[in-house]
Amino acid sequence: MHLSDFSFDLPPESIAQEPPLRRRDSRLMALGDPALSPAPSHHRFPALLDYLAPGDLMVLNDTRVIQGRCFAAKPSGGRVEIMAERITGPKRLRAWLRSRRAPLPGMILLPRERPEEGAEVKGVDEDSAVSKDNPMRDCRFAVRARQGELFDLEYEGPGTVEDFLQACGSIPLPPYIRRKADSSDEERYQTVYARRPGAVAAPTAGLHFDEEMLERIVRHGVEVESLTLHVGAGTFAPLRGEDIEKRRLHREWMEVSPELCEAIARTRARGGRVVAIGTTTLRALESASVSGETKPMQGESDLFILPGYRFRCVDILLTNFHLPRSSLLLLVCAFSGTRRVLDAYEEAISLGYRFYSYGDAMLLFRSAGGLSGAADSSSPSDIVDDPAENIATDPRIIER
Repeated sequence: MHLSDFSFDLPPESIAQEPPLRRRDSRLMALGDPALSPAPSHHRFPALLDYLAPGDLMVLNDTRVIQGRCFAAKPSGGRVEIMAERITGPKRLRAWLRSRRAPLPGMILLPRERPEEGAEVKGVDEDSAVSKDNPMRDCRFAVRARQGELFDLEYEGPGTVEDFLQACGSIPLPPYIRRKADSSDEERYQTVYARRPGAVAAPTAGLHFDEEMLERIVRHGVEVESLTLHVGAGTFAPLRGEDIEKRRLHREWMEVSPELCEAIARTRARGGRVVAIGTTTLRALESASVSGETKPMQGESDLFILPGYRFRCVDILLTNFHLPRSSLLLLVCAFSGTRRVLDAYEEAISLGYRFYSYGDAMLLFRSAGGLSGAADSSSPSDIVDDPAENIATDPRIIER
């Protein structure tokens, strides 16, 4: 299996730059049970309800995107862009730092308004370039350590680092959205059910739902539960190197509650199906199911799902259209079959579907190979309880 097998050409005009007018206005490609409907079918998103049955369980990821992008200056005046990867404590942040020269451990970074591209802030001191009513005043970051391409920062200022980012940061839109984030993204780049802050990118399969759609699903007899997986930017980077089977993914913090495990058991007992809204939800559910039974879990997962993986929990997946050569594309190929998924992507491009974060949706049913496929590509050792160094990937590519 080679990474080049998962490559395709995507015209730039296929990449969605804005969300649809209403959340439910997106299109939906359904790739159903291959024994019953081998060809994709095409709908508007509300048709999702036609594929759900009373007694099914729909699982959401309730993570909330933090205002994880901000700017700072070195003592020399050099510009630094801070892109949060995760909040690791009340005053601690793990982040990518973009700068002409990497900051060294011990360096102090002074938060600043976003400068013009290429500009530097000359003669920086703790009182310059900020007004007395500026929330950045009396705030700074100390570089404590470097782990690969990630930096551990300590926030020194009023409140917590989350308070600072909420006041001074911005939503970290992906770079393939060729515009600056604005106030509308603060709403539209969050799901309507986002509850627990901690993600640096949205679980974008959930962006298609509005409150009315969720209410219709519940009235239809579908049980709705949630879990948390704080999406890290590393998930979205294209894989590098042809030997993908030796690749390990970054870790993401997740929690599957006892209540959700009980709901899954009830669903199985009544003959219902587990429907994962997004690859993040699927990754969390499968991480908690390595023993064959879904069990409560709070910790980190580096589970890498690729063709040959045997799924233990999820029956149906709703997701967006993903980057070529990415771990997410491998996941959906594992779920519904590589050739079938890539052929569907080719058809989606020809029919003008919108790709990536603000794009259209795809509904996939688990293939027979996913039910009883080859040996697992992961083991319980893929699930860890303690933070560890993330595998460094390009933080500029963010898509879910």
